[in-house]
Amino acid sequence: MPSATVNNHRPSELLSRLASSEPEVKLRALREVKNQIIGNRTKKLSFLKLGAVPAVAGILADSADDVIDCNNNNCNVNNNINNILVQSAAALGSFACGFDAGVQAVLDAGAFPNLLRLLSNSNEKVVDAGARALRMIYQSKLAPKYDFLQQKNMEFLISLLNSENENVSGLGASIITNSCETSLEQKALFDAGILRRLNSLLECGSLSQKDASLESLASIFKNNSEVVSKFAGPEIERPLGSIIDLLKDRYPRTRLLACMCLIVIRSTSPNLLQDIGIKSKLIHILIELLDDPGQVGDEAPFAFSSLIAQKEDLQKLALEANAIDKLHHHLQKGSLHPRRYEGILLALADMCSKLESCRSKFLSLQVLNLVTDALTVDSADVRTAACICLKSVTRSIKNLSAGYFINEMVVVPLVQLFLDPSTSVQVAALGAISNVVVDFTTHKCIFVQCGGMKQLVQLATSMESAVRSNALWALKNFVFLADNRLKESVFSELTASLLSSLICDPEPSVQEQALALVRNLVDGCINSVEFMFAEDGLILGAIGRQLQSTVKAEIGIQGMYALCNVASGNEFHKEAVMHQLFPQMVDKNQSFMINFLQSNDSQLRTATVWTIVNLTCRSSPGAFGRLVKLRNAGIVSQIKNMVNDPCVDVKLRVRTVLGQSMAFGDN
Repeated sequence: MPSATVNNHRPSELLSRLASSEPEVKLRALREVKNQIIGNRTKKLSFLKLGAVPAVAGILADSADDVIDCNNNNCNVNNNINNILVQSAAALGSFACGFDAGVQAVLDAGAFPNLLRLLSNSNEKVVDAGARALRMIYQSKLAPKYDFLQQKNMEFLISLLNSENENVSGLGASIITNSCETSLEQKALFDAGILRRLNSLLECGSLSQKDASLESLASIFKNNSEVVSKFAGPEIERPLGSIIDLLKDRYPRTRLLACMCLIVIRSTSPNLLQDIGIKSKLIHILIELLDDPGQVGDEAPFAFSSLIAQKEDLQKLALEANAIDKLHHHLQKGSLHPRRYEGILLALADMCSKLESCRSKFLSLQVLNLVTDALTVDSADVRTAACICLKSVTRSIKNLSAGYFINEMVVVPLVQLFLDPSTSVQVAALGAISNVVVDFTTHKCIFVQCGGMKQLVQLATSMESAVRSNALWALKNFVFLADNRLKESVFSELTASLLSSLICDPEPSVQEQALALVRNLVDGCINSVEFMFAEDGLILGAIGRQLQSTVKAEIGIQGMYALCNVASGNEFHKEAVMHQLFPQMVDKNQSFMINFLQSNDSQLRTATVWTIVNLTCRSSPGAFGRLVKLRNAGIVSQIKNMVNDPCVDVKLRVRTVLGQSMAFGDN
């Protein structure tokens, strides 16, 4: 007898009972399916594979049709039908809750329009069940996008928000959170009076309505200063006050959502919420919410990051509030949920992104050991966050100079991540190592010995452009101020043919980093300049071609600095640069040098004038001949027009060029 009872609860047996013609059997099966899958992803998957969602969606559709038939024939709807509607909607909502595969299955089964039909049912329980299920769907990015610009849709949304049923009004708010993306949609929602209704729900709605309204408001405010300023204006009573009041709410999730909404307002309109009391309150609340054992504690560090990111004043306030100590304390606990682990690491990254005092605090607490441990955990998101954190901490020139980071504890696990199956981890690891290898001490051999340099060269040929670009960035930093022997070892691995092909890569970001690498390779002693002439000057020719065709200032800057460094060499080197600047062309098009000198980018103007300084140095035998070519090309005339350039660097080098020109009798 017990075995028969167990068999009745098996997914396959439940599925057969869903097809029963007896309403009571079907109803019990629906309840059992719902109860088994609530909060259980494994059960959801097993039911999905058996086709349970189409079966439940079919029951919902048939029962909804039965209701219409009853209404058309003026008969009372059977209680069993309403109960089946409630339980089938609840089961579909459970499949969709926090589970994208479940959401997709519900949508594919055609259940969405039938769930919408339930909202107009005369039975309050049916309406509530339909609204709950739809809210579960609208928690996912897979939910159908809602067109707010259609009048009938806006009217329907307003009717949802005005409903006394909190799940129905919450559904309206969830639709806004999910679908409001453009400034036109944000403005349409404001003009329709939606913000006034959401604000009233903040004032006197239920807990669920307050939370949903806070999320909706954040979506409407995001990156739209016009809507924020209207909301903060006289049109809405106590606009910001109603949100600020919720910072003191007894429920942690409501406090978190209020913080997040105010952070969006502050990011969108920096002139608002400037009071230091509000800033401090946000910091203290978010740090306090880290102690929450559930989802609120998992999300709090992300909100904290968005608050302090790129804002030195807030980072300083957070440091004074012992934020780094408290983040460190949570890391020390161990066994963290991956989402929380990732968030804490990203929060530490933002704390250490700008202020040396924050980095010093980080190092004094020995947080570095815990962050390097995170490089080897199972979660790719956590590994990525750990790399981003290391990248922030290693921005410290003082600590780089002291050689704190170029050691096996940091370097070896980062190098191992170069081959991580996740591209995002690879890119983040390359970003971190780019800072580490700048190290100004003589410890760069550690990176070579663990195979880091060879792997960077291999990654420079990756199919992923982001990986190629970041690998070249790391190599560029690795050879920065390096001795010639180290540069030779890097160049022998790279080869001139590979470098020239990377300079001509289809992706501009790769081109820029390849040129920047060449710039650093040929910087320094004259022997380094010879790299440019390997394999019949492949690299030099590639640079010339790129400069002739580029429209991007960033590429022009790196290319001109590379040529500038070559032009600091001997006569042969200077003439080779002139050949690239003024190739033998049949047409008489204006030299790209004129365009560079007239650029709005001061760095490009500086690099170009500096190249001319090196080409016309008075101690060089061929300087006069090169000056004549420059004068004939209109370059000297353009230089004379730049004596009052707004950029000091440009102005100084322009005067140097004109001084050298005058030495050869040019007035």
